[in-house]
Amino acid sequence: QVQLVESGGAVVHSGESLRLSCVASGFTVSLYWMYWLRQAPGKGLERVSSISPRGDEGRYSDSVRGRFAISRDNAKRTIYLQMDNLKSEDTAVYYCAKDLSTFHHTEDSGRTSFGDFDSWGQGTQVTVSE
Repeated sequence: QVQLVESGGAVVHSGESLRLSCVASGFTVSLYWMYWLRQAPGKGLERVSSISPRGDEGRYSDSVRGRFAISRDNAKRTIYLQMDNLKSEDTAVYYCAKDLSTFHHTEDSGRTSFGDFDSWGQGTQVTVSE
């Protein structure tokens, strides 16, 4: 049974940093592209970042590139999202998600939905105040 458990969300001020973690279980995590998604209040789901199975390639949305960094430790079955210089527009629930197939990267169509992924976690709340 696939499980993804996110943690690390908090209330912070603009300019501060947070690191989110996602612990995966129930599958061989080292075979999959993994994703961080977010959903802000009243808005649709947005893909924030993705990381290759070995962790040698990371991709980012334009809105977070240069401020966020994705990484993974396959031995610990954990995916991280380091978020620096946070802004109020980063306020959202952040989700970790698993690709549908091994070594496959689901391209960002610009209209992200949970159905694009095999599994996702319960989310962790990040709130950035001015």
